[in-house]
Amino acid sequence: MAVRLEMHVAGRIEDYALIGDLQTAALVCRDGTVDWLCLPRFDSQAIFAGLLGTEEHGFWRLGPAFAPGTQPPDADRRTYRGDSLILESEWDTPRGSVRVTDFMGPREEAPQLIRIVEGLSGRVPMRSSLRMRFSYGRITPWVHRVDERTVAVSGPDSVWLDTDAETYGKDLTTYSDFTVGPGDKVYFVISWQASHLGPPALPTPYESLAATEEFWQEWVEQCTYHGPYREAVIRSLITLKALTYAPTGGIVAAPTTSLPEEIGGVRNWDYRFTWLRDAAITLSSLLRTGYRDEARAWREWLLRAVGGDPENLQIMYGIAGERELGESELDWLPGYEGSTPVRVGNGAAGQLQLDVYGEVTEALHLAHMTGLARNDYASLLQLKLIQYLEHHWSEPDEGIWEVRGPRRHFVHSKVMAWVAVDRTIKLIESGDADGPLERWKELRDDIHRDVCEKGYDPERNTFTQSYGSRELDASLLLIPQMGFLPPDDKRVIGTIEAIQRELSTKDGFILRYPTSGDDAGVDGLAGDEGAFLACSFWMADDLAMIGRVDEARKLFERLLSLRNDLGLLAEEWDPVRGRQVGNFPQAFSHVPLIDTALRLTASGAYGG
Repeated sequence: MAVRLEMHVAGRIEDYALIGDLQTAALVCRDGTVDWLCLPRFDSQAIFAGLLGTEEHGFWRLGPAFAPGTQPPDADRRTYRGDSLILESEWDTPRGSVRVTDFMGPREEAPQLIRIVEGLSGRVPMRSSLRMRFSYGRITPWVHRVDERTVAVSGPDSVWLDTDAETYGKDLTTYSDFTVGPGDKVYFVISWQASHLGPPALPTPYESLAATEEFWQEWVEQCTYHGPYREAVIRSLITLKALTYAPTGGIVAAPTTSLPEEIGGVRNWDYRFTWLRDAAITLSSLLRTGYRDEARAWREWLLRAVGGDPENLQIMYGIAGERELGESELDWLPGYEGSTPVRVGNGAAGQLQLDVYGEVTEALHLAHMTGLARNDYASLLQLKLIQYLEHHWSEPDEGIWEVRGPRRHFVHSKVMAWVAVDRTIKLIESGDADGPLERWKELRDDIHRDVCEKGYDPERNTFTQSYGSRELDASLLLIPQMGFLPPDDKRVIGTIEAIQRELSTKDGFILRYPTSGDDAGVDGLAGDEGAFLACSFWMADDLAMIGRVDEARKLFERLLSLRNDLGLLAEEWDPVRGRQVGNFPQAFSHVPLIDTALRLTASGAYGG
């Protein structure tokens, strides 16, 4: 049996930094360990899966040397270099100080993860420990030397290591031990290549670093937001850009799978796909902050993904538009802090979620309103979606939260069906599409009347999660934001106040809906979950809309304080443990952060 020369335990979710090349992404822990990396795409199999397992499932640690049998030290400081995805981590040791710069340059050919060590003071002993395990930690590749380069091969994949440091192999791990003094630099680069091809080109790490910094500087300069929350908005925009798959324009919900919504629980899902809902709201935020190229690319992705079959709209697709996303479990991985099962693929792809029609139509409407060049097929798609909704809006569905319990008549789904019809009516009225205007106006009125009669509890003065239910749901907070009812409507105010009473944590953060602990409730799952960050931002939005702007600002700034030291957010917040939970970083958290910042800035609701 191999002797474990390295001890490594995955960090807290908020301990990780994101780096990426707009086609995949890596997570780097505070101690300099890369614990998650899928190559060559977001949805490929991981070569480092230590995040969901142990050091035996793959990791790459680079930092100051430390005593055997002890934990590697965390960096004393870390930051992104300016407005970029270039991570700089610094350690102060008894022998001196050292910096490690980690990044993945926007890809030209082979995907590369580049790590540059730089001595700052004294002479610091360093160690690189590279343990590649393909197929999510299940396969130990064949590692050998080819023309002074190290290559790991298994099946269709090969990963090449290039460095100007000496390396050696021991216990199925590639090590490098070296010392850096002031001004010394040592680079390490891993590059993926299909195994049947020849070796990838030799890396040029320092040129790549300069090009990557220039890329992000030029991209950030396009941002049109210059308000008081610019730092948070810019970091969120960079994160959303990093979650975009550049070749197709598809946007992943998160770069990870199975980070738990409840530590030790079963609510562990694969988010490395393009949810139409998440991508549509991401598009909206990008458009409102000046980023039209990404919006245009996503619209083209949507038309390709849905092409030929708009009547069977899926709630999610693969990043290139794939439809088959079958869900399976990786039983050899023990899960993040024992949270099992670890899942890949997502069985919710086959669900009926009527709200998606509204989110997609709203995104297309916003693209049209902000001057994105007209696309006739986009308009035709919008009309096709309404033709489908005309016959199916009154059916029960699984709703926005992808419940795995029985279908229901979710109020939010009906509201978003109304949004889809309303925005399409506006498209027809603008003269940019033809359709049965009067018939669809009647349809819009019918949906509105149905929701107000069946989805509203007059005794409690609140809309409810579904028809005939007394439960609440945070998605109801979108009713005024979508224009279904005005903010000053008593039913809207009553719903906001009811959600504050019944779905708030003691810190004022918002739960999605009541969960039932050990018993499967509305979502068909056992266990609980944390406060949902998107819903908490929606609450801040609503409070601002109904005139409680000071309260809205305070909630928003409490939410900002939950970000990690690099400005990143997971999906949820565990108010008991005081930790981020869920997949990370999460587009569905960063988008409403941007939206709320824009709303509060417009209202003047911010501190000095």
